[in-house]
Amino acid sequence: MTCLVVMPTYNEAANLERIAPALLSRTDYALLVVDDNSPDGTGDLAELLGRRFDGRVSVLHRTGKLGLGTAYVAGFRAALRAEPDFIVQMDADFSHDPADVPRLIAACDRADVAIGSRYVPGGGAENWPFSRWLISRGGSLYTQLILGLPVRDPTSGFKCFRRQALAAIDLGQIQASGFGFQVEMNWQCHRHGLRMREVPIRFVDRQVGQSKMSRQIFFEALWLVWRLRLGVPRQPRSTGITAS
Repeated sequence: MTCLVVMPTYNEAANLERIAPALLSRTDYALLVVDDNSPDGTGDLAELLGRRFDGRVSVLHRTGKLGLGTAYVAGFRAALRAEPDFIVQMDADFSHDPADVPRLIAACDRADVAIGSRYVPGGGAENWPFSRWLISRGGSLYTQLILGLPVRDPTSGFKCFRRQALAAIDLGQIQASGFGFQVEMNWQCHRHGLRMREVPIRFVDRQVGQSKMSRQIFFEALWLVWRLRLGVPRQPRSTGITAS
């Protein structure tokens, strides 16, 4: 297996039905869905897709909405056990283009971690109002300033890790449960001396389903930056996995 894509889901059945075939057109790719007990049957659909694609789709079923960060931690641990060459994280809603996955993998020829970036030349975001762009860009600059990260888009959720690079990170130390997880993973990569490279992408706002962003998640991310800078200890969290 060249690449295993880790994809957290909550009520993404309509998107998963479309994105799985797009990813799995490459026979050396596989998909791991981490589903938070979606009422729309996303987890059951992932099981069906696993049979359709000869086991190249697997699913971790969790007990409920426990946060993006814990979903990725659970997914990364399972992915590391599968021992692919590369582990990719991405959204299910086509904000991240499946066609860009090979570009991220290719970038890891000269890096340990490749980041799909909106804020390097050639990158950008589509279908965003100015207010959302301002919040995103301002948050990125805020994060760079406080943490000193060598990344222009530290909140990007589209990444590719060499398996050995991801294995070097202690996933048990991850604090963030929401979108701050993206910042924290970049912080951990930087602290571990991993080579990080940004690849320009066009981020397209979701067409189907609802955004998982909330006021609580936004303020968690703002405080998380200072927790990381000041070294405030993490609080243990449950992964909520019931089956795999």
